[in-house]
Amino acid sequence: MRMRALSLLVLAIVSSAEAAEMLSIEVEHEQGIYTMNSEVWFDATVEQVYEIFRYWDNSTKFSSAITESRDVEADAQGRPQFYVRNKGCVLFFCTSFERRGYVEAELNTVIYAFVDPETSDFYLSNESWRFIQRDGGTVVIYDLKMQPKFWIPPGIGPYLIKRKLRNNGGRAIDRIEVMAQAVIDD
Repeated sequence: MRMRALSLLVLAIVSSAEAAEMLSIEVEHEQGIYTMNSEVWFDATVEQVYEIFRYWDNSTKFSSAITESRDVEADAQGRPQFYVRNKGCVLFFCTSFERRGYVEAELNTVIYAFVDPETSDFYLSNESWRFIQRDGGTVVIYDLKMQPKFWIPPGIGPYLIKRKLRNNGGRAIDRIEVMAQAVIDD
């Protein structure tokens, strides 16, 4: 029994030694526009990590802030579309908001997502994920620039949104890594 417990402890330590790692994160707010830049290292190949991010349907599996997400048929220009519904609270103020838009991508290299302000709760919400092989794993460089249409409490609101973006990202990276490691490379 002791040997089994010791084996499980060693396995847990070894597993956590190669866990996803938040390398950097910056969140800024200026004149109603939020920007976020982060770098995360995953213990998985570029192909495995890219596979998780390329399907919007996966978003609800790793982000607790996303209540619904899906891939949508391509638009008239042939660009893949996406739909995401988020729910968030700042102090006592809770809201649900939607993003719809299109995606451009280069396989295993970069994904860009552009919101359509006419069908979304954002004037602006552009994101990119760049995938780079590094140190036996993958670094994902994420950039977000968004301007919500909904009301955010002045003063404390920007601070709380920044904190929420930092915290939610930190919790999601371990889930992403587990999902990526389950993807079988061809």
